[in-house]
Amino acid sequence: MKKYVITVLILVIGLGTAIAQDWQTDFTEAKELAKTRNLPIVLVFQGSDWCAPCIKLDRSVWSTDEFKKYAIDHYIMLQADFPRRKKNALPVVQLNKNKVLAEKYNRQGIFPFVVVMNADGKVYGETSYKKLSPKEYIAELNSFIK
Repeated sequence: MKKYVITVLILVIGLGTAIAQDWQTDFTEAKELAKTRNLPIVLVFQGSDWCAPCIKLDRSVWSTDEFKKYAIDHYIMLQADFPRRKKNALPVVQLNKNKVLAEKYNRQGIFPFVVVMNADGKVYGETSYKKLSPKEYIAELNSFIK
């Protein structure tokens, strides 16, 4: 019985990681991946621990199995998070990388803010939180891609 429980637990954990969102946090690496895989980059500016619309977008779109399954083969997901709580503070190096991205792609400081771009950083389109299903949000992101 013990072996059965352990086996089931391993399978459940394995399946969970199989569809885990693969968020990039380094723009240079994301661009290299996008070039290699010939995919667009979806850059998400968020305040993960203070921005209510950011949290809603994460729960209703980014964290859903439907979006994760689609994104694996269609996007390079790049996250620029700006948490405010001390316990969630990013390393200074990562915070500085996110600030550089914000200076270039989110000058108005909108949260959440989603930028769809090519592997060279050319912006295809921008959006934010909208009360859409994962399927509808995917359609919106895809509408920007030429």
